[in-house]
Amino acid sequence: MSSELRYTANTQLEHLHARYTGTGHADLTKYEWLTHQHRDTLASIVGHPTLNSYLAIADNESIGRIKFETTERMLQPCGPPPPKDDD
Repeated sequence: MSSELRYTANTQLEHLHARYTGTGHADLTKYEWLTHQHRDTLASIVGHPTLNSYLAIADNESIGRIKFETTERMLQPCGPPPPKDDD
């Protein structure tokens, strides 16, 4: 019975990872996790016109400029990646 539960839990986890790419895994670094979170937030801002309007009014910019800058920030939302240690 426990092997069936383990199989079910693993397939559910694999399904979640396939459906939601930012859910992470055991080997995910802090930088990668933060990058996923920031990208999801920026994508949500670009996808919701009311958030774009709010930011445009707050920054005194046009909506197109806000969309462009937000989309540009999606490339490296947390800056360049930290150097990897190959031990």
